[in-house]
Amino acid sequence: MADEEESGSGSIPGPSWDRPVVATVALELGGLAVSGLIALVGWPFGWLPDPSLVGLVTGLIAIGPAAELYRGAGPPRRLAVVAALLALATVRLVVTPAVNWVFPALADPDVGSLVGYLVALPIGVAVLARFLTRANAA
Repeated sequence: MADEEESGSGSIPGPSWDRPVVATVALELGGLAVSGLIALVGWPFGWLPDPSLVGLVTGLIAIGPAAELYRGAGPPRRLAVVAALLALATVRLVVTPAVNWVFPALADPDVGSLVGYLVALPIGVAVLARFLTRANAA
């Protein structure tokens, strides 16, 4: 039995696909805290991080649950990844203009793109988890 667990039998434990989403949101908040600390240190020197850099740092910190899901999944995982990336891109493309429309006074339009990415990342993980649990249950 221990050999099956170590060899990666291709099953995701349990149907709870909401835990990776919660972990992704928590890690995003941690990434934003790290970016906030960097901004606080750089602010007195006139340097503020670029929204693209904040998105990259936050994304790299928050990608852990998705990587664990992918690693623990069985062979039909390509479709799940494609669905997750399509969900991420779609949500980002919808949220970004909405944020730019609601907050037109933002000096940097990349802030809307960052918010769209931060909203889309947990949704992409939810789609990935849902597709992987459905594929492995069959």
